[in-house]
Amino acid sequence: MRIRIVDAFTDRPFAGNPAGVLLLDTFPDDGRLQNIALEVNHAETAFAHPLPGGGEADWALRWFTPAVEVAMCGHATLATAHVLHSTGAHRGPVRFATRSGVLVATPGEDGEITLDFPTAPLTPVDVPEGVAEALGAVPLTAFDTGPNIGDLLLEVADERTVHALRPDLEALAAHSERGVIATARAENPALGYDFVSRCFFPNVGIDEDPVTGSAHTALAPYWSERLGRFALTGLQASPRSGRVRTEVRGERTLLAGRAVTVIEGDLLV
Repeated sequence: MRIRIVDAFTDRPFAGNPAGVLLLDTFPDDGRLQNIALEVNHAETAFAHPLPGGGEADWALRWFTPAVEVAMCGHATLATAHVLHSTGAHRGPVRFATRSGVLVATPGEDGEITLDFPTAPLTPVDVPEGVAEALGAVPLTAFDTGPNIGDLLLEVADERTVHALRPDLEALAAHSERGVIATARAENPALGYDFVSRCFFPNVGIDEDPVTGSAHTALAPYWSERLGRFALTGLQASPRSGRVRTEVRGERTLLAGRAVTVIEGDLLV
């Protein structure tokens, strides 16, 4: 099996979020998929195989962290679409059949890829007891992000607070299904982004995710309502960092970014 490592939501190597990508003829058993994802040891490894023509989707797609299979992943979908287009395995928009329904990735002439994902439903909740101590900052608001994501979305005071977070990950794990998204408004939108975020997912084996496409299906509607604009750019302020362009279209959210293949080789077992 051919395996590639792709940095997603970036236009340069060694930034953004790395994902493993394997294009297969069919899916092997789940245990083998999980073992491969553990060996790759990135936040996500994507496995895809072509589907018969004439259906609602072109490729089947699944995502695994080193610990579990997940219901939705943005950066590994972007990475898979990048591999399909850069290798000529697929031309034009590609429809992926996933656990979150059919997701479409459309390449642009400039190399950017736009993902069409379901908008996360946001439900306001009380700030859970103990979450401020676990996060290391006092949240201003708290929202549940629905079943596809399973995160707790927390707005904090300002951008500097987001950058300075050093959470207690073991304590944080008790407060959501997947993890916690911490966010704040950008201090200087002239720098090219409207909001910042960081994502901590200890429940799925990821202490901090570098750039999380799925989280932006919640961040985009949250900040679009507050800033009064449908089209925004988010900066995920992890050490690797990356930017996600977003556009809310009702029940769907568009996520746009670039990707770079950095490693290509053969899986020998």
